[in-house]
Amino acid sequence: MKEELLLEEDKQKNKVVPYYTMTDDQVLKSLKSDHQGLTSEEVKARLSEFGLNALEEGERRTLVQKFFDQFKDFMIIVLLVAAVISGVIGEVSDAIIILLVVILNALLGVFQEAKAEEAINALKKMASPTAHVLRDGHTVSINSEEIVPGDIVLLEAGDVVPADLRLLESNSIKIEESALTGESVPVNKDITVIGDEDADLGDRKNMAYSSTNVTYGRGSGVVTSTGMRTEVGKIANMLANTEEKKTPLQKNQDALGRWLTILILIIAVVIFGIGLLRDGDTVRMLLIAISIAVAAIPEGLPAITTIILALGTQKMASRNALVRKLPAVETLGGTEVICSDKTGTLTLNQMTVEKIVYDDQIHDADDAIDPKNHALNAMILANDSKLDQNNKLIGDPTETALVQFGIDHKIDVPALLKKWPRVGEIPFDSTRKMMSTVHQDPEGGFFIAAKGAPDALIDRCTQIEENGQVRELTAADHDRILSLNHEMATQALRVLALAYKTTDTKPTELESDAVENGLVFAGLVGMIDPERQEAADAIAVAKKAGIRTIMITGDHKATATAIAKRLGILQPNQIGGVLTGAELNKMSDAQLKKDVEKYSVYARVSPEHKVRIVEAWQSHDKVVSMTGDGVNDAPSLKAADIGVGMGITGTEVSKGASDMVLADDNFQTIVVAVEEGRRVFANIQKSVQYLLSANLGEVMTMFVATMFGWTILEPIHILWINLVTDVFPAVALGLEEAESDIMEHQPRGNTSNFLSNGVLPSILYQGFLEGGLTLFMYWYVTAIKDEPIPVAETMAFATLGLIQLAHAFNTKSVFKSIFSIKPFGNKQFNYAILLSGFMLLGVILIPGIKDFFEVETLNAVEWFEVTITAFAIIPIVEIIKLILRKTGVADHYEKAKAVDLTE
Repeated sequence: MKEELLLEEDKQKNKVVPYYTMTDDQVLKSLKSDHQGLTSEEVKARLSEFGLNALEEGERRTLVQKFFDQFKDFMIIVLLVAAVISGVIGEVSDAIIILLVVILNALLGVFQEAKAEEAINALKKMASPTAHVLRDGHTVSINSEEIVPGDIVLLEAGDVVPADLRLLESNSIKIEESALTGESVPVNKDITVIGDEDADLGDRKNMAYSSTNVTYGRGSGVVTSTGMRTEVGKIANMLANTEEKKTPLQKNQDALGRWLTILILIIAVVIFGIGLLRDGDTVRMLLIAISIAVAAIPEGLPAITTIILALGTQKMASRNALVRKLPAVETLGGTEVICSDKTGTLTLNQMTVEKIVYDDQIHDADDAIDPKNHALNAMILANDSKLDQNNKLIGDPTETALVQFGIDHKIDVPALLKKWPRVGEIPFDSTRKMMSTVHQDPEGGFFIAAKGAPDALIDRCTQIEENGQVRELTAADHDRILSLNHEMATQALRVLALAYKTTDTKPTELESDAVENGLVFAGLVGMIDPERQEAADAIAVAKKAGIRTIMITGDHKATATAIAKRLGILQPNQIGGVLTGAELNKMSDAQLKKDVEKYSVYARVSPEHKVRIVEAWQSHDKVVSMTGDGVNDAPSLKAADIGVGMGITGTEVSKGASDMVLADDNFQTIVVAVEEGRRVFANIQKSVQYLLSANLGEVMTMFVATMFGWTILEPIHILWINLVTDVFPAVALGLEEAESDIMEHQPRGNTSNFLSNGVLPSILYQGFLEGGLTLFMYWYVTAIKDEPIPVAETMAFATLGLIQLAHAFNTKSVFKSIFSIKPFGNKQFNYAILLSGFMLLGVILIPGIKDFFEVETLNAVEWFEVTITAFAIIPIVEIIKLILRKTGVADHYEKAKAVDLTE
């Protein structure tokens, strides 16, 4: 029965044979229904066969399952091992801190996963709670979940369509489908059979889809699909089956942690083996090796990264970019392609009059217009818009745009409507393509106002108004009007014609043939959903930053092309670069991936198309951002590297599928977020450079000292330096302001990582410098000054700690001089250095504590020697940076492809 009802299926595409290509009788016959609806017995049978008309929930994992899933990450496992080792060697505080970091990360992961599930829940909330259907020949109101294929549903203005329907009756019905198709304005529906089986979703005028809204008129339709088989159900299924991808930041962190851990463990084993061969003290060498491993593994990196990202989210929130997932802050900074929805994102999602034609001329909307002009009166009177108690316009977006135009030109609309009261009307229908209203003329007689499609309305006109005079409409006038109509249409304007006539008596029959003839042509009006004023500037800034903007919309090709040229996405005289959904259907995935870089605009697309476009760009190893506000955007928002939802006009579905939400729906905010993302990544790189160069300095110090048989540092010295110098300066580096040229660089893309752009070579030479200076100090004290080992150890301990704090200033920029970037401009950083310095030196200076740390008291000369040696790291690095800049090596590294740690 199920196969009979749904017809045969295209097994390859899982696509139901299109009902919009069938006549009413064919549809009803195939669904085993009729105009009287189903019987109660048939409904019961079909409910058991198809189930409820509701979106399915996937298998839900418990909070406990989600929590323990967070511990499958390699870096997390390493951290747990480090915590155990720290506990074994007596460093309980280190163990506790590491465990807290791990638990915090797990809780954040569970929270983010729970937020992602809100997308499908929001889809379910969009469904209509009740519906009017024909059952047993009678109209009944039922819960929409009880609807089955074959039901006859009655629709009127204000209803939410409860299931996918093939319309059987249409009385001027308009349905707002922007959340599903991206169409800017409500769609005029009719029952005409569609001949093209490949017609796009927005072109299927005889269909009504679940969760869309009826804005005008009334009609009826037979249910063709329910639940997960509806178009919105397909979106829910795509959301449920879209794999959650790791962000570049998470991949970087995982790869870096894995790479470093393996390397450091090997070094620790080597140090243990060599030391054991030298003095045979197994316990001491084991403690040293473990201390090196614990100190050198950047176990604080996830926490520091999380803190820096969190600080970034706060700054972005103050600039209207609300981050739902922390890694999104950094990912947006690496974006190379922004796939942007047009309606409501690049445009205002608000129809606006842009051009008006009267007296045989096209006038801009801002031009002064004679208030007595009958074109202005016609557009306001032949209009069903209403003003609410707050003087806010309510009604069809096209009609409200016409009234708003009158208000903008100082027309007192309420007074005009009161002066010219409506006494009759002939509503719009898709056959006539026009509407007319009859008004009482305050000076006697009646005024008939009309508006409609130019090609339909002009044939009903016999006269034309020109310069305040009415004369006969000639063939030349007719051709000229159509020419002006074509000129505006090529600019992607939606054009309506305006006409009127006066009569001495009220029409006795309000029928088209009796009223809509002998009209006086008054003018044309051209409307468009205009681009946001700031969007073009934002796109230009993005282009300068090496980011390509791609427009993806459900609107027609001409409209999309015109807006794209106005925004600068396409060049003014550019031919090509635009692809329609129908053309996209004929392309294989392989062909699309090959040609995707040729296209900047996609028109009349479906949700499946958007996902294909995103994935095609990702196949070129691009970091792709997708912006959108509709239900139809949700799958692509989730598939993209970062999904950006709209906070004002966005549906809860699109917000739930997004990584970030724009509170002001402003495309320009994306550019701000990109800059912030780049700043955050640069600051994470600074923290990584600081941490790893410090850790390398420690490892090198211990490795060389072991090779020479020196007792240079005790395990407690290494752990204390690691504890007090790592966290505070590294976090404070995350508060650095963006470098002045940050938006003049090309995007990092997928190839970049924490060690790219010269960070890795900087870590290497700076780490060796730190270790070398520390070893020099120990050698100088023991070999030149001939001081006892405890004093040499203390001076090496103080030198290594102070070197790391001094070197933190070097890491404010990889290649720029610290004196060109305000070295003391970050107050939090200054405080962090002072706090770490106090904790480091306090164990030497404070009586009682120094004995616990096995250090000696140093005299003034020794402190001077330590300080000079430690701070020598700054001028040495400055000289090296200068050489790298002068020789062009700096430019080479900043543009070089990153080292891929995942291979």
